Amino acid sequence: MAEINKTAAAKAPKLADPIASSIDKSTQELIARAQQLNIDTVFDRAAQMKPCAIGLQGICCKNCAMGPCRLPLPKGGIDGEDTRKGLCGATANTIAARNFARMVAAGAAAHSDHGRCVAEVFMSAARKETEAYKIKDTNKLLAVAPHFGVATTVEADGAVQDRNIDEIALEVAEKALNEWGKAEGELDYLKRAPAPLYEKWTKNGVKPRNIDREIVEIMHRTHMGVDQDYKNIVKQCTRASLADGWGGSMIATDLQDVLFGTPYPLQSEANLGVLKEDHVNIIVHGHEPVLSEMIVAMSQKPEMIEYAKSKGAKGIQLGGICCTANEIFQRHGVPQAGTYLQQELAIITGACDAMVVDIQCVFQNLANVAKCFHTKLITTHPIAKMEQENVIHIEFDEHHALEDAEKIVRMAIDNFKNRGSEVMIPQYKASAIGGFSVESVQYHLGGTFRGTYYTLNDNIINGRIRGVAGVVGCNNARTRHNEAHIQVVKELIKNDVIVLTTGCNGIACAMEGLLTPESAAVHCGPGLAEVCETVGIPPVLHMGSCVDNSRLLLAATEVVKAGGLGKDICDLPLAGSAPEWMSEKAISIGHYFVSSGVYTVFGLHLPTSGAPVFHDYLSKEMEKIYGGRWDLEADPIKHAQMMIAHIDKKRKELGIDKARERVLMDMADRQALEG
Repeated sequence: MAEINKTAAAKAPKLADPIASSIDKSTQELIARAQQLNIDTVFDRAAQMKPCAIGLQGICCKNCAMGPCRLPLPKGGIDGEDTRKGLCGATANTIAARNFARMVAAGAAAHSDHGRCVAEVFMSAARKETEAYKIKDTNKLLAVAPHFGVATTVEADGAVQDRNIDEIALEVAEKALNEWGKAEGELDYLKRAPAPLYEKWTKNGVKPRNIDREIVEIMHRTHMGVDQDYKNIVKQCTRASLADGWGGSMIATDLQDVLFGTPYPLQSEANLGVLKEDHVNIIVHGHEPVLSEMIVAMSQKPEMIEYAKSKGAKGIQLGGICCTANEIFQRHGVPQAGTYLQQELAIITGACDAMVVDIQCVFQNLANVAKCFHTKLITTHPIAKMEQENVIHIEFDEHHALEDAEKIVRMAIDNFKNRGSEVMIPQYKASAIGGFSVESVQYHLGGTFRGTYYTLNDNIINGRIRGVAGVVGCNNARTRHNEAHIQVVKELIKNDVIVLTTGCNGIACAMEGLLTPESAAVHCGPGLAEVCETVGIPPVLHMGSCVDNSRLLLAATEVVKAGGLGKDICDLPLAGSAPEWMSEKAISIGHYFVSSGVYTVFGLHLPTSGAPVFHDYLSKEMEKIYGGRWDLEADPIKHAQMMIAHIDKKRKELGIDKARERVLMDMADRQALEG
């Protein structure tokens, strides 16, 4: 009998340790509950499945049927010439560069296809083909139109007059959609970058021609037997990633603001404790706000609330997972239910009546978890379906958006009565303030009449604020959930570095209580704490979803424009970070930040370490070309300290590393610092 028990124990799947898996108590409780119910989650699967060591290093090529060709590093590393090659003779540098490039292509395609969808909905609104979508922020439309070369005024009868807003919207829609496939020229938004950066892109021949072309060219170049020079492959990576950051993503952010409103700070809550046992709970998960905006609108209609009450509920509670959470949080104050790794756990509460998903970062295993509960799992996008029979597909169409949203919300309400008795909602949630667009940061730090970032610049120059960090990105089940995110951010703000955040890092910071002004007194150094208290802002500014990383680029550009801190993004005391990165989108984002002049540190690993020459090119040579470079550090404290060291290096180069008397500086003073 003892032998049989030993055999059974050996065959039993390894389960994740809830406390070792996450720093978040609600996540720990629900991992334990899932294990009690014999439901596997991503945390258990991570414990059971080892990652491929060769794949981690980026040196496995499967781009033709002669492979996969695996080029492991020799024991003890490479001593002398690297003679490793695949069947076709491809070197480790070529293989790693091709793999890296394909990740950039996939990431750029994901964000840019998101942007295309938004542009198509914007076109429908401009043509007045839909009642659901209208131009909500005309000021933002007028601000972005000139960047597409669209005039906002017209000369008539010898006088300059404002153009009709409908004409402007239609022309912007046409110009925006053209960015994905125009036959000649370059992306219109590239000239929004500081002039020296634009000149670097021109000199190095990396200005994107159109969004789709750059992605297609990566796939062609990395086909077997095409581009075999890792430096040339990286050049195309740069083109495609810039087409994402200064193209598809930036267009998506701008047009979403025009359609749904430019975010301004508002208060809400975060974590799975936002779910309510006596309410119909609807979780929206994914990335495109064209769907979630309609769900928000429909769930707030008095007749839908009355319908929910007629079914025994007290109301309707929406919650967001992943970047959809960030979108509806920053515009409507809808609570953030959780990050990427908490999506299965939202269903495991037993309180989720419907989970509505669109694109990106959606686990297929959600369908298996939903089978164990009453939850309706609804897919909504034509390119993102699931094979499981229990998944409902309601294809979302902007021409019938409100009808589709009503169908989904009614389905959730009707499902409320099917909820089981064993509901377990963890009682953890935190207050959070988000919605810091480029425009709202300008207002908070510059005031209504100043209209620039010079207050931020002055506080960097006088040393109250040491520098700026963009900390972004996903969770990764290969590390302890949220731990690296929180440790990196806390170390930065402790050292007077203000943090701009997007994506799941923003949700992690919200769950930890770092998105409140009060947190500054607890966690910040004296300089940053003083600024936060004076202005009334958190030390961590939530700037939206992962597609909204373009806001960080434009915020950096505004800092350059304000004067006194150099003439290019690479001159700024600025660093980027993705502590728990996971997706191909992160590689595209990281590369467009590096190519825009930002020192960028990733946690965990990079799929480049198996090709040391190629890795050194990214981590050293890129800086000589664009002013930014990749770096890597898994330890969160060391990771943050590397960013701080870079910020200090830039302060020294600017001559602002010495303590100085605090004086009000005018523009001439700031310009003198550049000389």
